[in-house]
Amino acid sequence: MTARLLDGKAVARAIRGDVAREVEALRRLIGATPKLVAVLVGDDPASRVYVRNKIAACSEVGIRSEEERLPADANLERVLATLRRLNADPDLDGILIQLPLPRGLDRIPVILALDPEKDVDGLHPLNAGRMAMRLDAPLPCTPAGIIELLDRSDLPISGQRAVIVGRSEIVGRPLATLLMHRDATVTICHSKTRDIAAITREADLVVAALGVPAFLRAEHLRPGATVIDVGINRVDDGQKIASWFGADSPRLQEIRERGYTLVGDAHPREVAERAGHLTPVPGGIGPLTIACLLRNTLRAAHLRREPAAR
Repeated sequence: MTARLLDGKAVARAIRGDVAREVEALRRLIGATPKLVAVLVGDDPASRVYVRNKIAACSEVGIRSEEERLPADANLERVLATLRRLNADPDLDGILIQLPLPRGLDRIPVILALDPEKDVDGLHPLNAGRMAMRLDAPLPCTPAGIIELLDRSDLPISGQRAVIVGRSEIVGRPLATLLMHRDATVTICHSKTRDIAAITREADLVVAALGVPAFLRAEHLRPGATVIDVGINRVDDGQKIASWFGADSPRLQEIRERGYTLVGDAHPREVAERAGHLTPVPGGIGPLTIACLLRNTLRAAHLRREPAAR
């Protein structure tokens, strides 16, 4: 068996197309387009790339965007003061806090300081609670992207046994809620779970979201299972890449040229040979996360700006 690859890029393009048309309609209605600010604390290379990609995606659909960068040694009060200023900006619709924050900077007061109406990641407890109660709320971007991919790939959710490996606030837990809303039976595994493979082998749908490259292997899967690989891990070890992808893999050339390659949480060869459907890394969930961020920014602009136009 060779898994069918799920094309996250194609689904993301469709979502971005819908967003672009709605942004233009909003501009004609009120004479303005949505605006997003990405707050980046520190100089983490991966975070810089993520923010750059998000700003580029905003430009493609007509959303105005800016980066608000703070130094790695910025204290909590400086970050909170920045958020207070952004919350009060009447021309700003969405605020994105790029996580993780530098070591020593507590994310909880930062998330709590967000204006819930400008929270485009759905992290604020008010939005998380509204989502849990099935009320209108911005859905966390990666979980929302996963649901979109399953729906647009005609893969069933209702009645399916789903196992999520990883319990983070931005993927594992909110995804479990969204899957349960769609009548899946959901189990979450984490670092303290005993015999994860025995649990994942019972699943129709396995979501790998723990941040460990090539963790999920053939022994974790029943034949034909759908695997959603959320992991985006930078790996610079050529021996590991050769063992995961093969000695003739183009990934080795990537390491030689740029110093690393991106690997998911699923073992690429073993899982591809056992799963029925699989998201690639890169090109699977990452583009969908950004597309859903754009959609959340548009949603925030509609809620903030349209009443003033009436």
